[in-house]
Amino acid sequence: MYKKTALAMSAVAFSGVAHAQGSVTLYGVIDTGFIYVNTVNGKDDLFGMKTGTMSGNRWGLRGEEDLGGGLKAVFTLENGFNSATGALNQGGREFGRQAFVGLSSDRLGTIRLGRQYDPVVDTVQGLTADAYIASTAGTPGDVDNYDNSLRVSNAIKYLSPVYAGLQFEALYAFGNNAGATGQGQAWGGAVSYKNGPLAAAAGYFYTNNPSTGRATTKASNWGVTSSSDSIFDGPINNGYTSAHSIGILRAAAQYTVGAFVLGASYSNAQYNHDAFSAFQSNEVYNAGSGFATYSVNPAWRLSGGYTYMHASGDTSATYHQVGLGTDYALSKRTDVYLIGSYQHASGTQATYNSAGQRVLQTAQASIGSFGYAGTSHQELLQVGLRHRF
Repeated sequence: MYKKTALAMSAVAFSGVAHAQGSVTLYGVIDTGFIYVNTVNGKDDLFGMKTGTMSGNRWGLRGEEDLGGGLKAVFTLENGFNSATGALNQGGREFGRQAFVGLSSDRLGTIRLGRQYDPVVDTVQGLTADAYIASTAGTPGDVDNYDNSLRVSNAIKYLSPVYAGLQFEALYAFGNNAGATGQGQAWGGAVSYKNGPLAAAAGYFYTNNPSTGRATTKASNWGVTSSSDSIFDGPINNGYTSAHSIGILRAAAQYTVGAFVLGASYSNAQYNHDAFSAFQSNEVYNAGSGFATYSVNPAWRLSGGYTYMHASGDTSATYHQVGLGTDYALSKRTDVYLIGSYQHASGTQATYNSAGQRVLQTAQASIGSFGYAGTSHQELLQVGLRHRF
């Protein structure tokens, strides 16, 4: 009797172990090249090494465990780094790109807890020129998070199953500030659709400033205690670090016709003020863009795009940006690329001087999310090598 009981208990234990099988995958990208920028900080040219342009450098672990009944436990830990120096990116975080755990069901959808991309980045970014020539044709200054300057900490996200090509996402992130529940919080939602050659998505993301008494808030403060990183990549929106909140609406669509992919997108980014802000009228950025990419053959692709952006409210400025690029695959995992961009700016911008005082200045060009401040115009050229593993 004892032997039979022991055998039965062993069988149950073994079946549990076998049932709870899972997998863990190591993956990553290393993207490094040389960059030339005409006029940086309004006076000097730059030639040097630049990393993470076409794809942010990363290594990560992604895993899942089958819990039975169509339910899985999932996780992702993703580190960002500078391949030129070996330093950590995302403010020195060990897993600054992503760090979450969750439960996934084919029938009910997926819940994730931790540091993640917001729903607009998940759904809209891949439908823009960013997927082909990075931010060379993206929104000037990345004021609408076009190039994923923001990631969201302390977040809970829901992803629905795909219904006839349609999927939606929703996210809420805690500010984790005692006595001020809403301070530093973030939330957003998006919906996407894909059917054959057509893909489209739209969404909204909101993040609240983590600080009080914000007239001298530094750009980095948005990434220290808040649920989000800094979105202040250059001179275009530098004068709005004291904003009460930022709200971003984005939409994009693309259509594939043979060897061509054609796309268009629109965004509205509002930097909202309150009594603690150093500016007294909301600053609004409206941007529209279009792009085309052509596959010469399976290994070689040519791409180009144009973006128009107008700022209004607190200041008034207009930006025109053109980006071109080509990418050649040496193998399934390794490619080389050449990209270039030109931007022209006119009007006025808000910024801070060396004494910490907010002032107006003639609009400076700043291509995409590169963060370099130019004069009324700026030119950029980069060649790079990218390897995936």
